[in-house]
Amino acid sequence: MRIRLATAADLDAMIELIGMLFTLEPDNVFEPAKARRGRQMLLGHPDNAAVWVADQDGTVVGMCSAQIVISTAEGGPSAWIEDLIAAPALRGQGIGRQLLDAVAAWAARRGLTRLQLLADQHNQAALDFYRHMDWQGTRLICLRHYPGVTS
Repeated sequence: MRIRLATAADLDAMIELIGMLFTLEPDNVFEPAKARRGRQMLLGHPDNAAVWVADQDGTVVGMCSAQIVISTAEGGPSAWIEDLIAAPALRGQGIGRQLLDAVAAWAARRGLTRLQLLADQHNQAALDFYRHMDWQGTRLICLRHYPGVTS
């Protein structure tokens, strides 16, 4: 297993993985064109974002992305992690740990003060994984709004 930075050649495999991830996150609707556009945007901003893939013999079997944001609580840059997933047949084999380790190393090189992510509150396997990796829960909840859309 090799963890490496993603390239445009990995887009199809990453979009397939996002589709799998969104089956675990009912708040999100999988729209392949939007997922592709978002991945392309991340790949196009290497100063502020990075995408990693887990490559097993030339096949992408996992991925994770991170984006730099400014945290007023931390008084400096931190990163949002998104789309951490391993192919279902390979879960429990250390892919998630390796991807998070790559993100943490990238963040440390950039002097980022904190990593943060969102997880579906009903995805117990993911929550257990993050706790095992020493991630801490918060009392904050995620809210979202779509500007220009009225109900």
